[in-house]
Amino acid sequence: MFDVASSEVILLGVVALLVIPPKDLPKAMRVAGHWIGKVRGIANQFRSGFDTMLRESELQEMEKKWAAENARIMREHPPEPVQMLPMAGPPEEAHGAEDDGEAAPVLTDPPVMTTPAPAEADAPRPATGAQA
Repeated sequence: MFDVASSEVILLGVVALLVIPPKDLPKAMRVAGHWIGKVRGIANQFRSGFDTMLRESELQEMEKKWAAENARIMREHPPEPVQMLPMAGPPEEAHGAEDDGEAAPVLTDPPVMTTPAPAEADAPRPATGAQA
């Protein structure tokens, strides 16, 4: 936007040396740098605001295109009605007692422990009779 070449900066420096006395030159350079910084900041704000507006307008255009495409797809392929499968029983009967916490606890018989046969029965029996 404000493109300044190096030859232009040198020319400005020479003119500043001729117009501004050397003892006031540092103060003048500080003031010039301050104003150049402000101008750059304003230019950056303007550019970022312009970019934001451009992005928002592009997003609005894309949303319009997407809405039109979605409407076209919905016209070509209307949604089919959903068929529900029959349930085994009404939900109240199937889950009502468990969810309320008022159902009586179901009692079961305690486990039955069986004892193994005595150790004598499991021990190998000596062979009877003579073996040859």
